[in-house]
Amino acid sequence: MNRFVLNETSYHGKGAISSIVPEMKNRGFKKAFVASDPDLVRFGVSKKVTDLLDEAGIEYSLYSDIKPNPTIENVQNGVKAFRDAKADCIVAIGGGSSMDTSKAIGIIITNPEFEDVRSLEGVAPTKNPCVPIIAVPTTAGTAAEVTINYVITDVEKKRKFVCVDVHDIPVVAVVDPDMMATMPKGLTAATGMDALTHAIEGYITKGAWELSDMFHLKAIEVISRSLRGAVNNTDEGREGMALGQYIAGMGFSNVGLGVDHSMAHTLSAYYDMPHGKACATLLPTVMAYNADYTGEKYREIARAMGVKGVDSMTQAEYRKAACDAVSQLANDVGIVCSLKGVAKEEDVHQMSLDAYADACRPGNPRETSVEDIEALYRSLM
Repeated sequence: MNRFVLNETSYHGKGAISSIVPEMKNRGFKKAFVASDPDLVRFGVSKKVTDLLDEAGIEYSLYSDIKPNPTIENVQNGVKAFRDAKADCIVAIGGGSSMDTSKAIGIIITNPEFEDVRSLEGVAPTKNPCVPIIAVPTTAGTAAEVTINYVITDVEKKRKFVCVDVHDIPVVAVVDPDMMATMPKGLTAATGMDALTHAIEGYITKGAWELSDMFHLKAIEVISRSLRGAVNNTDEGREGMALGQYIAGMGFSNVGLGVDHSMAHTLSAYYDMPHGKACATLLPTVMAYNADYTGEKYREIARAMGVKGVDSMTQAEYRKAACDAVSQLANDVGIVCSLKGVAKEEDVHQMSLDAYADACRPGNPRETSVEDIEALYRSLM
């Protein structure tokens, strides 16, 4: 049996944020807890949404104690702020950090026995749906607005942990490319390659099946044709990436990921490396590592990425073509696939242990080991 969990409702396209007020009113919400990171508040991105709430006379409280890799402390401070605000819903504005923080806050409010946060790691036995979340992404990458996953950093233990919970999915996703238009090139590239990683890992993961394959192949196609334009801030590129990353999220949220994400989570925990950049840096190398365990799937990845003549290629040729297409896209958008000057030799063994213990690792198509992960890290150093 396979399970698929998606938002109750999602809105897509320019101007989609106009749906937020009607959704709040139709659902009877009286006060919003608006969670957004400090930069989005400072540069007026969050204001595009709060202005709509002001115009509609809807009360809200703004919470912005959110880091790029949100911590246990960010979540616990948010839980206290939510209780003080006496809100009845959360409007999460931002990338994965804002939405992951919001999911953890919302889960703990309705399941207070998990207030330590660490006990939410893995598949937590929560009983109640979280506080209703309306998720408004400002990056085209994480797809946190449509997933049942969130990731929190344990600063004390220098590790990130993945939480998987059907109770945390936002009830409404509002995917408006205008909210993503202010992203700088580097962030657009990194989050876009994160979305491609979701699509590729979701397509080859052990849990993949026919329905998820449909989403992932379409996501690879849309992302591959859109990311270069998005980095150059074209309307077509931004709109394509807003859709492509969401489609990838519809798939991987329900079937899992692989060792690229396990290793990326660890890089972020050790060096505060942005998650998207970590995923992108690892992707071509991890794809090559997994190639012999993917059947004919790399042929379809290459085809979706626009490689010509794949049907006349040998298996070795189309597998290489898929990896090369990913490397070329990363290069074209300015991603340097190297950990030189980032990862430290003295950290590699413990990082590899942590990556092996990560919740994404068991989904990898190739059975891996701590030694394999060490070798992958070192190959990029």
